Amino acid sequence: MTGLTRQSFHGFEQIPLHEYAERAYLDYSMYVVLDRALPFLGDGLKPVQRRIIYAMSELGLNASAKPKKSARTVGDVIGKFHPHGDSACYEALVLMAQPFSYRYPLIDGQGNFGSSDDPKSFAAMRYTESRLTPIAEILLGELGQGTVDWSPNFDGTLEEPAWLPARLPHLLLNGTTGIAVGMATDIPPHNLREVVSACVRLLEDPDASTRELCEHLRGPDYPTGAEIITPAADLVRMYETGSGSVRVRSTWKREGQLVVITDLPYQVSPSKVMEQIAQQMRARKLPWLEDLRDESDHANPTRIVLVPRSNRVDVEALMGHLFATTDLEKSFRINFNVIGLDGRPQVKPLKSLLQEWLRFRTDTVTRRLRHRLQKVERRLHLLDGLLIAYLNLDEVIRIIRSEDEPRPVLMARFGLSEEQADYILDTRLRQLARLEEMKIRGEQTELAAERERLLETLASPARLRAQVKDELLADAERFGDARRSPLVEREAGKALSETELVPSEPVTVVLSEKGWARAAKGHEIDPATLTYREGDRLLAFARARSTQQAVFLDSFGRSYSTPAHSLPSARGAGEPLTGRFSPPSGAAFVAVVAGEPEQRLVLATSHGYGFVTRLENLISRNKAGKQVLSVPAGAAVLAPAAVNALESDVLVGITSAGHLLVFPLAELPELDKGKGNKIMQIPPARLKAGEEVLAHVAAVRQGGEITLFCGQRKLTLNWRDLQAYEGRRATRGNLLPRGFQRVDGLQPG
Repeated sequence: MTGLTRQSFHGFEQIPLHEYAERAYLDYSMYVVLDRALPFLGDGLKPVQRRIIYAMSELGLNASAKPKKSARTVGDVIGKFHPHGDSACYEALVLMAQPFSYRYPLIDGQGNFGSSDDPKSFAAMRYTESRLTPIAEILLGELGQGTVDWSPNFDGTLEEPAWLPARLPHLLLNGTTGIAVGMATDIPPHNLREVVSACVRLLEDPDASTRELCEHLRGPDYPTGAEIITPAADLVRMYETGSGSVRVRSTWKREGQLVVITDLPYQVSPSKVMEQIAQQMRARKLPWLEDLRDESDHANPTRIVLVPRSNRVDVEALMGHLFATTDLEKSFRINFNVIGLDGRPQVKPLKSLLQEWLRFRTDTVTRRLRHRLQKVERRLHLLDGLLIAYLNLDEVIRIIRSEDEPRPVLMARFGLSEEQADYILDTRLRQLARLEEMKIRGEQTELAAERERLLETLASPARLRAQVKDELLADAERFGDARRSPLVEREAGKALSETELVPSEPVTVVLSEKGWARAAKGHEIDPATLTYREGDRLLAFARARSTQQAVFLDSFGRSYSTPAHSLPSARGAGEPLTGRFSPPSGAAFVAVVAGEPEQRLVLATSHGYGFVTRLENLISRNKAGKQVLSVPAGAAVLAPAAVNALESDVLVGITSAGHLLVFPLAELPELDKGKGNKIMQIPPARLKAGEEVLAHVAAVRQGGEITLFCGQRKLTLNWRDLQAYEGRRATRGNLLPRGFQRVDGLQPG
């Protein structure tokens, strides 16, 4: 490449690649923005939609005509105006015919045009027929009245309208979505009567604020009857800025014990909602529901029936959970990005959008009136010439019979224009009967009065605004309907936690020596009687509620938690905790506890250290758990001891050599995690040699007792007996009686 920017040779132009790529990308971007993805503010249509509607009007497919095959329409559109794919063109046609997609459908489709359950399930265009709906007249009614500019089609053989002369702001009526290059548009549909009411308010009071316009245009109005729950203040803010979001919620009712969903949010598939609910039921995350049915039919397009397990189920909470976790409640993005009258895309607030459309409508009405005025004046001009001919009929006939070129003679003899002379020559003799003079003069009178009205209207901005207003109100009366989407301010749905969804039932969590866990229903079950895998046996168990967390401790002092109801049933051997958690290498599960989050526990190691903590400090959502208890080298984690009352309980500590110490539990610190303080004094030499360690700890309530299990024998120490072992924390304690110094387990009472 030389130093020149451009170089021409042999009829070709050579430019740098970056310059070519930039130009090509910008050209493509402008095409996508202006000619494909974004709607024009005036008629609210994208080019493909405009061409479909115009082509159908040219085919005579108005609301009263017999429908024709959709393939005929698509063929005309892509052959004459829109040289793109037929499938994309047909899909745009189908969208304008779907009553669940368009608030005011522009096309009346006959055949399979899809369903709300699957909008893409429409039949091929060779099978369906279509024609325009009556409301399409608001776009086409004034097309031939000088109201639009015309431009050549893609091959220059035909002309097409640059826009359609919409009598109503169609952009707001049906809304639109589109993704261009670097920008997008998301405009929701609105109610026709509300839109017209806002336009009339702006015509009468140009200084009205957006908040005042929202007194008329209260919010979007979707084709379905689902509720719009966005607060009114948020809707006003959305219309003031031109962007925001709208939250839509399904409507439902109670029929006895059943819950019936009657309307879904815009463009939400019933089958998808049912699959979302069924998926939660299969995953046992929705135990409040017993059954789910789809009873939709022709009379009830949407009827999804939920069957709660009992009449004690909180239906409001259940529906709130479903709103938060399924498409029963959906948020729609709003972005009023349109191509304005200046041909530029811009995000417009509601007032600017309506003002600009009213200017478009006023210009359209002005062009229509001027076009009519020209026709009236031309007709009056022709009638004047015809009347002169009638009054001089004999002379006119003589000139026509005797002259080879009668037109210039007529023009010279009676002072006629060329157009008048041609009109007289083209008039049939029978139209010059006596009765015709009366008709001519009557028509002249009517046309003269119409011309005066037209001139007065065109000369008066006030009369022009009144004309626009009257036409808006007439169309609203003809095509308007009631609002479908109720506006009800509600809080967004909140998902319930798993514990809130699960019924509170007593369960016994069982942990085996090899780390397998399960949950048995009820507290009466004896875990020792359960069957275990070969070579495995009971290690620990905890009585809990199904709504509580089961917490497991490993030999490294880490804690892991899982909902008790999520553990497998005790009918089988359970499941290995290593599949649910990720403990460190070499760690073994040694204990299980359960209870309320504020339940206090004593955590201790065999080296004689420990502290008091709350159960909530042991709960972790991390699969790797959390480090709670610092375990010295060579020490073991003891089974946690449940605390009854921190201020009045005493702590009982027993060593493997039979020393027992009782001291007030309040002397032990309450920590979130750590090593804790010394509970009992163990000679360092014996501890180091492993000859004596702290074997058990238990919290005993004031006035209570404790039972020690020593092989086949047991020893019960009541409150008075325990006083003989009282001492200060971190002391040696007293020796148990002979025969009871090997304690295998203990049970506070």
